Amino acid sequence: MTHRLFVAAGCVLALAIASTAVPVRGDGWNPQLAAKYLDERQRDWFAWPQAQSSNGPCVSCHTGMPYLIARPALRRLLKEPQPTMYETGLLDRLRSNAGAKPAGALQSVETIFAAMLLPQGDPAMQATFDQLWALQKKDGDLRGGWQWYSANLEPWETPLQFRYGASLAALAIGSAPANLRNTEQVRGLETYLQHDVAGRPLHARIAMLWASTKLSSMMSAPARQATIEELMKKQQADGGWTIESLGPWTEHPDAPVSPAAGASHSYATAFTAFVLQQAGDRATRSSVARALDWLKAHQDPQTGAWPAVSMNKKYPVGSMQEKFLQDAATAFAAAALARRER
Repeated sequence: MTHRLFVAAGCVLALAIASTAVPVRGDGWNPQLAAKYLDERQRDWFAWPQAQSSNGPCVSCHTGMPYLIARPALRRLLKEPQPTMYETGLLDRLRSNAGAKPAGALQSVETIFAAMLLPQGDPAMQATFDQLWALQKKDGDLRGGWQWYSANLEPWETPLQFRYGASLAALAIGSAPANLRNTEQVRGLETYLQHDVAGRPLHARIAMLWASTKLSSMMSAPARQATIEELMKKQQADGGWTIESLGPWTEHPDAPVSPAAGASHSYATAFTAFVLQQAGDRATRSSVARALDWLKAHQDPQTGAWPAVSMNKKYPVGSMQEKFLQDAATAFAAAALARRER
């Protein structure tokens, strides 16, 4: 496969791909095709007017953040010599106005993503963490957490997923050098995350489990064990997880009915397997292996994606929104499979 990259004026990016047929791998998945799908979706995202700002495209929960997790893992697996132009562009957006992200719906979200995704030693990291701590809530229902984006859109952007966002902040804090942590405010985050753990959606608890791999104090040992046991119990016989099992979710009457409703789901399986790879122990190895086998068998051999449809509404065929959940499913599936191969 040959990729020729062209950079137009300013931040306008386009990707011209001249590709030969990529052979299907004997182990059942194709990392080249996964990378191609993810890159092409970023090409479209970078050109989509609704994603644009003066500082570059929004770094979204569904298309941007998972890409910045998956694409470096694929790059290492494929022995690509340097980051893609889209990795660079998204990271530049996160660096923009570091420490002074303007007030708005995405202020806390992008500050958390910057803390989580900028590389260690990045010059913008100190200012990013300064703002992260400044934005942490000091009172009210969110005390110890952050304002998260709420648009009544599953599985990331609802009030029930605010602790999903706080867990990503905890993941960033646990991955950062000790000098960037604020001990008192870390305790506040612990209190916020550990309140009524059993009463929140399993999806948010999986994110909390992920955070605990970097900052163990974010999840008590009993809560951690209970979450892992619940995941093991809810795993399907075929190795996957249903999207219903990661709820409860808000009902969306206009959501499309998935052909596989009630069966193992690409996003649910990919996100769960990705986290259990890091948070599990010997008792979970067999479960993770079965989940990865399910993922290997369910990549679309034509597009390279792991198919998934919106949980919220029927979007026009061919629209950007139509594939948001598929973007996240593909990124977490590719990241999990690449992690095993490495």
